[in-house]
Amino acid sequence: MIEADVLLDDEQRKLSQVVRDFADSVVAPAAYRYDTERRLPMEIIAQMGELGLFGLPFPRDVGGQGKDYVSLCLAVEALARVDQSIAVTLEAGVGLGIVPIYRHGSREQQERWLPDLLAGRALAAFGLTEADAGSDAGGTRTTARLEGDEWVIDGSKQFITNSGTPITSLVTVTAVTGEHASQDGEVRKELSSIIVPSGTPGLEVGPSYDKVGWHTSDTHPLTLTDVRVPEGNLLGERGRGYANFLRALDEGRIAFAALATGAAQGCLEEALRYARERVVFGRSIGENQHVAFTLARMQARVHTARLAWLDAAHKLVAGKPFKAEASVAKLVGGEAAMANARDASQIFGGYGFLNENAVARHYRDAKVLEVGEGTTEVQLMVIARSLGLDG
Repeated sequence: MIEADVLLDDEQRKLSQVVRDFADSVVAPAAYRYDTERRLPMEIIAQMGELGLFGLPFPRDVGGQGKDYVSLCLAVEALARVDQSIAVTLEAGVGLGIVPIYRHGSREQQERWLPDLLAGRALAAFGLTEADAGSDAGGTRTTARLEGDEWVIDGSKQFITNSGTPITSLVTVTAVTGEHASQDGEVRKELSSIIVPSGTPGLEVGPSYDKVGWHTSDTHPLTLTDVRVPEGNLLGERGRGYANFLRALDEGRIAFAALATGAAQGCLEEALRYARERVVFGRSIGENQHVAFTLARMQARVHTARLAWLDAAHKLVAGKPFKAEASVAKLVGGEAAMANARDASQIFGGYGFLNENAVARHYRDAKVLEVGEGTTEVQLMVIARSLGLDG
């Protein structure tokens, strides 16, 4: 198969292979069982922690592995080949859970939370999305007010990944902490981020969603009723909660694109294997031109998606602007995963409609790749704006 090794160094190639081997030997054999049971396999998460995957893009002086963001994305892609749910647990655990604490946390906050998070002994979640708020931050209705030396938080959040696992240690929530007048005189909400430790009275984790796919991924609604936490749980500057999250969101889109690329790669590998093994009318179905051309298109999608996220990730690491590139990678990757899942299922025929088949799971899982971390339409909006278009 076509590879993009020229864009990787020796350490990155080695890491990719290590995680790929782990995915094939540990994750893949258990994927169908846990998907059916709809629960996150904590023993696999623990092994990922032992491999150092949660600490990959963080410096050693805080307990990380001293790698870069490309390395994290390579790990996410390798896992997504066999199980998207496990891959997104890593992607969200790092990008939405650890990054805000590492980047904006005080020394006390970092010393308290980072050791277990970086080691994979704990997971953190980020509560942004609400019924009327996500990409539109102005729709945020969760509020936080200061009473003495405590924040009092009331509101609700939706679709919060890693928020209800046995090792979830905290949820960082965005909340309206006041109002301010913009330069045009319009009054706008002041949004801040506040750390809410798991088990805080008033924080209720709702039942896990009954999702189309990503059955193993831990995803819950949250309700906050008179939740009280110390004033020192403010994460970063007051009023900078959403602005700080936007950077994490842009970075997360690159990792999400890597996840989508891994899913597209997994579909290609499964379909190619089956096309070689399945014999109809005396020859393998891969000898039929239509099937061969379908597999060729699947390979082209994978390669294009991989180059897109690698380009965005390398720009991020180099300190260059990458917002538009991240949206391109997210758009291309999500569409590649959806198209390859559809084509792989068609090549498998009836077998592709059985849940025990990996391509069937990819088919169910892939749709969210066009929705999560910003919908396809949001990516098109970002790309259009990068072209100077505001329509």
